[in-house]
Amino acid sequence: MKKIKLFGFAIVSLLAFYACTEEDEVKLTEASHRAIVTSEMNFENKINVGGHIDFGDISSGVVSRTWTFPEGVADVSTSSEAVVKATFSKVGVHNVTLKQTFANEAYADERTTPSGSAELDTTIVVTVLGDVTAQIQANYVNADGSLGAELSLVDNAENVITASNYIRLSYTAEGDPINFIWNLPNAKPNTLQNPEGDADVRYSKVGVHDLEFIASRSRPFGGDTISIKNFIKVIPSTDPVILDAVSDKDGKVALEFSRDMDAATAAKTDFSISIETAGGAIISPQIASITTDPVDENILLLELEGERVYNNDKVMVSYTAGELSTLDAVAATSFTDEALVFNTVNMLENSNYDYSFENTTNTNWPYQFWGGNWGEYDFSLSSVVSQDGSKSAYVEFRPEGGMVISHTDMLGENAIVSLVAGTTYEVGVWIYIDGPFFTAPYPTSGNFVSDLRFYPRSFGFEAATTFFTEDFPVNEWVYTSAFITPGADEDVNFVIRGYNVGNGQTLKFYMDNISVAEVEIRP
Repeated sequence: MKKIKLFGFAIVSLLAFYACTEEDEVKLTEASHRAIVTSEMNFENKINVGGHIDFGDISSGVVSRTWTFPEGVADVSTSSEAVVKATFSKVGVHNVTLKQTFANEAYADERTTPSGSAELDTTIVVTVLGDVTAQIQANYVNADGSLGAELSLVDNAENVITASNYIRLSYTAEGDPINFIWNLPNAKPNTLQNPEGDADVRYSKVGVHDLEFIASRSRPFGGDTISIKNFIKVIPSTDPVILDAVSDKDGKVALEFSRDMDAATAAKTDFSISIETAGGAIISPQIASITTDPVDENILLLELEGERVYNNDKVMVSYTAGELSTLDAVAATSFTDEALVFNTVNMLENSNYDYSFENTTNTNWPYQFWGGNWGEYDFSLSSVVSQDGSKSAYVEFRPEGGMVISHTDMLGENAIVSLVAGTTYEVGVWIYIDGPFFTAPYPTSGNFVSDLRFYPRSFGFEAATTFFTEDFPVNEWVYTSAFITPGADEDVNFVIRGYNVGNGQTLKFYMDNISVAEVEIRP
């Protein structure tokens, strides 16, 4: 047994000897590979003036290196160290260079083949930003919308403006700020965040109000704030009080006036509401209360007694002049049968569906090859008229013709909107008839008037949005819509079907701003 152990030990010792001998003979060569980092590389090497950046050469196989900084820019001019900390004192865009010599032909960055040289030059661009500074300007807006006189921007200026009038705000800034905020107490709107260009704001509340403007950037951090105390003084107006809009809010009727209103002067008996339901019934509810909106005091909220308005109602509002007045004591005038327009949120605005025809081409609205009269149409995008933006779709239904199209995005994929089972949606579109309309009896044959309808590809519902009857308004934009309630969850790519069979004439119209909005309809 002992001999076996010794023999085994001898073999192990011999193997170990040869292994060590072979290992000593292996020549290990360090790879030459460029790798450079900076402490601000994830932030485009942008720093504030007086700030610093750490430059690191973590390359392998480096024999020598030289960092070179532009003269008079940093507290370092040259260095051969692997890590250099440089503080920059001059605003601007500066090139920092690194010259490296490697032991062998070097790999550059992430490349998988050698660069062909043992010497590599690298340039790192550093942007040194100065302090953020902002300048603002405010002007009155004339009655015709043109730019008026400039306002003073000193504390206690109390620039005088008549209630319900506008001012126009603009700004310039240095130091590359990216966030801009206007804080405007008692203006409408009272906050503006990153406005595109100049902004018009309206003052309706009598009194003296401040102004604040903030320009800032998050990295490198910096900002400038302009605060003006008692910037503007709003005085009462003798101008007529204008009803700007009638809408809905939480089932109530919202009356938006041109100036802040005094709800205490509103008598319920001076108002009347008429509701025509989808079934044709006429409801004349009593008004339970009248209050001002807690945020916008130029809006009166009419709560109905035991009733509310729904999106498929037709609502008319009338007012007989009484004691209703603004907070600056100007009486409101009568109005009759002002139609309520519901506030809805267009789901297509957050989808890949080009609802406003602004960002696609004709090829993104392809024919669906139904054959027969369904291909008897012409479709193109147009800038002649638009309901919003600069473009709309121009459509011609040929005599006895029709149209079947769908919509794809710029990648050629079906444009999708997701609908939820049991939820009611309003599908709408704005139509502009290129008049004159029909000059012969209409329809000339068949059982149906010309129309426009939206379907999902599953044809699980039909939204008949538009019927082109003889009394359809011409040469103006008209909103048309239909209500649908999907029976199943569905990612919808709409098929838009136009019908002109029965009409022996070409039907020409523009359409714009297709919308799909979640709504509540009368039970």
